[in-house]
Amino acid sequence: MEAIILAGGKGTRLAGVVPNLPKPMAPIAGKPFLWYLLQSLQQQGFTRVILSIGHLAAEIRNGFAHRDGPLEVIFCEENEPLGTGGAIRAAMRMAQGESVFVLNGDTFATVDYAAMQQQHVATASTLSLALMPVPDTTRYGAVQVDGTHVMGFSEKGRSGPGYINAGVYLMQRNLLETLQLPERFSFEEQVLMQYLRDLRPTAFLASGYFIDIGIPEDYARAQEELPRQMFFKE
Repeated sequence: MEAIILAGGKGTRLAGVVPNLPKPMAPIAGKPFLWYLLQSLQQQGFTRVILSIGHLAAEIRNGFAHRDGPLEVIFCEENEPLGTGGAIRAAMRMAQGESVFVLNGDTFATVDYAAMQQQHVATASTLSLALMPVPDTTRYGAVQVDGTHVMGFSEKGRSGPGYINAGVYLMQRNLLETLQLPERFSFEEQVLMQYLRDLRPTAFLASGYFIDIGIPEDYARAQEELPRQMFFKE
């Protein structure tokens, strides 16, 4: 299996807590957050990861260019900000597989990637989204699901339990090349929202641990919670 990790954002909300570091390099119990993502992918059988980098890219290169282990790590660096969608499209041009996972570099979710890939193939999907149940969708916005299909997205701010977008996608390598998209674009707004009806994304219903370190409160919570996850036995 092959994955792209989006690790090029500035992380402005976390800058006061973790200055002079890109958000995926924020230390969690002495290791960069990105280390936890790579470790989990390696232990689930991934063989290749493309790190999409931009802001403070040298920090990530220096941290992972010579990483030991069976997981090959390569870099796709933006010369200028391309948005999440533009970054995915650029990294996809370096991908080798027919379908490629895409992860956010500031989010960790316990997803069974092999099972998600099996469902993706069985349903002949071009795009699959991992969804996570949470007791309150206020911060993230809820995802509306009908069976195994994603039907819509509710705006942030509505409280109550539901499924949220876990920030894990599986898509065909050439998907973005088939759509009418600008050079810089948001994957969430200009693909998921605008092409939802055409793409009919498949919903993979995950369960388990989820954290987004994008705000200081959750970054602090991750210091205790993330190292306890079962994946991280070296």
